[in-house]
Amino acid sequence: MPPRRALAFIFCTVTLDCLALGLMLPVLPTLVLDFTGGDTARAAEVVGVFATAWGLMQVLFSPLLGALSDSHGRRPVILISCLGLGLDYVFMALAPSLALLFVGRVISGITAATISTSFAYITDVTAPGQRARAFGLVGVGFGLGFVLGPAIGGLLGGLDPRLPFWVAAAASLLNAAWGWFVLPESLPPEKRMAFAWRRANPLGALRLLASRRGLIGLSAVDFVGNVAHQVLPSVFVLYAGHRYGWNEATVGLTLALVGIASAIVQGLLVGPAVQWLGARRALLTGMAFGSVGMAIYGLAPTGGLFWLGVPVMAVWGISGPALMEMMSRRVGPSEQGQLQGAGSSLRSLTGLVGPGLFTLTFAAFIDPLPGAPFLLAALILLLNLAIATVVTRPDKWQDVTKA
Repeated sequence: MPPRRALAFIFCTVTLDCLALGLMLPVLPTLVLDFTGGDTARAAEVVGVFATAWGLMQVLFSPLLGALSDSHGRRPVILISCLGLGLDYVFMALAPSLALLFVGRVISGITAATISTSFAYITDVTAPGQRARAFGLVGVGFGLGFVLGPAIGGLLGGLDPRLPFWVAAAASLLNAAWGWFVLPESLPPEKRMAFAWRRANPLGALRLLASRRGLIGLSAVDFVGNVAHQVLPSVFVLYAGHRYGWNEATVGLTLALVGIASAIVQGLLVGPAVQWLGARRALLTGMAFGSVGMAIYGLAPTGGLFWLGVPVMAVWGISGPALMEMMSRRVGPSEQGQLQGAGSSLRSLTGLVGPGLFTLTFAAFIDPLPGAPFLLAALILLLNLAIATVVTRPDKWQDVTKA
């Protein structure tokens, strides 16, 4: 299969996975509320536990699926995960109790960890100099899925709170069936690595990052940047309502605008930017734009000025693909799954750290400085810019793969 056709399937897989996850986000709290007898406080606690459990499964199982894909190939891991995710949505749609709904949520956290294997597939079929562009195109799938998913889920949930689960199940199962016919294996047997539990866990994944020159520094940049990114899902809705008086429709429109701007940058700007600037300067440039965008968000006294920050913030999107290309050059073909699993695990950890950091900051400074969480994120990105400048210095950086 030519790389373009392979990337088309991976793009659709990531888009449908994110779309399926987004479909049920608006209705999961409502379903939990029904199970708790209308107790809003109890429902909020349960939703928080659900979110934490989902993130923890990502932390634990991303390295496992990545290691399995290095030893058994990408195709079976991707297809089994798609199938498992679809069946799990059926399970959640039928769940008669809160406990079984929780079990389904845990399973979805495991099966959704296949995103790391999708990125490993991209690495297999794409030349090193083209990987940033390919990662950016797949990033468009993330944006589309998370923009369209909640909107469609909200509409379907108005008819029946369990209907989005059935639609998500159908999308995942159809995608698995399609992949069975069109997805070839990307990792030939001679490039595979024997499976070992010592590499298929978060600690083992960290050992891989520490064993390659320059990789631990790049991983630190990835981690810190993703901590800063957690400010948007953590406090944006509360912040917009408190400072600008926005209703649900305006918040939704703004989130859609953010997603569209991000998709445009990922799809159209990443490739030319990395080709023109090089991966290192693209990484640093994007991070600088991200810091300025966060500062605009935090300082904007009106909603109109907040919107001006959206295109500025979107340019931050060139950093991620550039960083992933640089990291993929640090390891050989037989370790790409483990590398992507390690990265996904670390990024999932930020979902356990960031929300508490930014919600507490918002609560502490809500009256004198409501934009404090975004200003904190801007400072974090400035710190990360300094870290990235040091760890990617030319005297510290060589292409060890020579690919």
